[in-house]
Amino acid sequence: METPDNATEASDEAPVPTGIAAQDWATASAEPQYRAAVVDLLGALAYGELAAFERLAEDAKLAPTLGDKAALARMASAEFHHFEQLTDRLTAIEETPTAAMEPFAKPLDDFHRQTAPSDWLEGLVKAYVGDSIASDFYREIAARLDTDTRSLVLSVLDDTGHGNFAVEKVRAAIEAEPRVGGRLALWARRLMGEALSQAQRVVADRDALSTMLVGGVADGFDLAEVGRMFSRITEAHTKRMAALGLAA
Repeated sequence: METPDNATEASDEAPVPTGIAAQDWATASAEPQYRAAVVDLLGALAYGELAAFERLAEDAKLAPTLGDKAALARMASAEFHHFEQLTDRLTAIEETPTAAMEPFAKPLDDFHRQTAPSDWLEGLVKAYVGDSIASDFYREIAARLDTDTRSLVLSVLDDTGHGNFAVEKVRAAIEAEPRVGGRLALWARRLMGEALSQAQRVVADRDALSTMLVGGVADGFDLAEVGRMFSRITEAHTKRMAALGLAA
């Protein structure tokens, strides 16, 4: 999963971590509800990375040039490495990776089925917009995690290079055929709505994860902060749309 260069910028005055955010995993995981929330989070991330790997491999089949095909194959390999990091971590904390991923398989599969791209350019926009929204969401949550889990989550959100690749290809396509921009802008707006709705449904269905998000365990968000979080995610989406040469 990637976080492009123009993703949500960190605050110049980041708050000093307190509570669970200042603890390591060994200490923080003594709280059963927190442990359950982290297992959910790692399971969701792991399945997301596996799905990203599969999607990039499929997108490579639509690539117009051999160079594009090779670039997507490299990115798919990076996503699979992220998947392995997450499943290795789940195993290390004595959790079964497939069991942790299972609750998120159908919701994510449904999302990808409902937003199947019709061509190469829609596939690029989907990966850039959809994956970036997810990355922003996970980064917001990561700030509330214990130090060990936070480090892992941030590492698997590293950009695989797809962000800049997508921007370059989409902007070139719009320059060559300007009318393409209108179609892709509508597509990106649909992806934004679907991605946010899916994230809200997944969190609502998982009690431990939703409780952590709103501050039941760890230093979570209050309801006002949840609103601000989604505002920041929306703002980052608008910036990415501009980078693509599309209207938000």
